[in-house]
Amino acid sequence: MRNPYEVLEIKEGASEEEIKKAYREQVKKYHPDQYQDNPLSKLAEEKLREVNEAYEALIKNGNYKSGGDSSGAHNQWESQGDVDVFSQVKININNGNIAAAEDMLNRSNARTAQWYYLKGLIFLRKGWYDEAYTHMQAAVKMEPGNYEYRNALNNMNNSNNSYRGNASNRGFNRGPDLCTMCQCLWCSDSCCECAGGDLINCC
Repeated sequence: MRNPYEVLEIKEGASEEEIKKAYREQVKKYHPDQYQDNPLSKLAEEKLREVNEAYEALIKNGNYKSGGDSSGAHNQWESQGDVDVFSQVKININNGNIAAAEDMLNRSNARTAQWYYLKGLIFLRKGWYDEAYTHMQAAVKMEPGNYEYRNALNNMNNSNNSYRGNASNRGFNRGPDLCTMCQCLWCSDSCCECAGGDLINCC
């Protein structure tokens, strides 16, 4: 992730009000309504995503330092970028923007428990249940004390058990018993004898 101050085109150490003002200006500048039927719409969408990430990293995560010494801040954001972007990934998932969420997550180098959890959510939204379950398991294994991860995995387990139970009650995955097979053979033999044949010689 780029230095969020550079993305918002403000000086490092800017106040909260300055950050919010710059954010509003950038959102207005790159808003999709400004680029309808425009060949630059994809570029504007990418810039807006970057602006949202920068704002999220500074304001919502409380990482800005108003008026402080900003030396080395660029390196700070380069190292923390993979972690800070997870909140934006979750926002995209909640908004149904799965493609953008997956793209952002795939570009992240931090394979943390949260990464696997978010990847699991993406697979779940796409209907890829086996992959979703595997990633949720990985997240719980890495952070077994995390309630959010364990709750998501438990919900998947409950849904899976419910599906299997309903399928069993409807007769799926259940073969005929011995009595039913004998009845079918007896009926078939009787029909054959009535027609002048014999299916089972001993009966």
